[in-house]
Amino acid sequence: MRTLVIARRELGSYFRTALGWVLAALFLLLSGLVFAASSLSPGEPASMREFFTVWWSLLVIVAPAISMRLLAEEQRTGTLEPLLTSPVAEVEVVAGKLLGAAGFLACCLAPTLSYVAVLAWLAGPDLGPIVAGYVGVMLLGTLYLSVGLLFSALTASQTLAFLATMFFLLLSEVGAQRAAAHLTAPLDAAALSLSVNLRLGDFARGVVDSQHVVFFLAATAWFGGLTALVLRTRRWA
Repeated sequence: MRTLVIARRELGSYFRTALGWVLAALFLLLSGLVFAASSLSPGEPASMREFFTVWWSLLVIVAPAISMRLLAEEQRTGTLEPLLTSPVAEVEVVAGKLLGAAGFLACCLAPTLSYVAVLAWLAGPDLGPIVAGYVGVMLLGTLYLSVGLLFSALTASQTLAFLATMFFLLLSEVGAQRAAAHLTAPLDAAALSLSVNLRLGDFARGVVDSQHVVFFLAATAWFGGLTALVLRTRRWA
């Protein structure tokens, strides 16, 4: 219950500030441009595969922008201490913040369902890959938000949290593929298993593999656990 209260408060805060509306507007503007350029090309198959591929890349910027304020703003305004001294567990704070941010991402995605309606009216595409694409966006976005939440807990500067999250996401993806190129079996396969881009390939083909789902959820929980640990050290400091 307390987790849902925090999530509802966090979700509402995005729509009470200019930042939330600016992010939502930019999200929809970019979504419309990407959809028009990639899914409405004459003579091309009716598909949103390119749309999702572009958005999986853009989440490296969008997710840090959404998550940078989650705990950094609480530290800057001095409201984190009262929150940590209240009878709320660190895990509940982390889960509530993450659910609120993921809810905002879902709200930004919701208007893009109109693109699916347009595509269905014009060409009648296969809905399987489209559903899998949205699942992939939410799983990847939630993972990236959990990373951003961790960095937001480490600093009171939203700008620093944004930059640290973005560079971490870029370096982790490049690092996984570079490491795999210099390793031999079975270590190369282990390194490649950490590449989110390779895992998203199945979602692009319309396949929601349970192994990929478990990976994204487990990685999200791991970063969430690290954030809860950071909050616990602050509580007892």
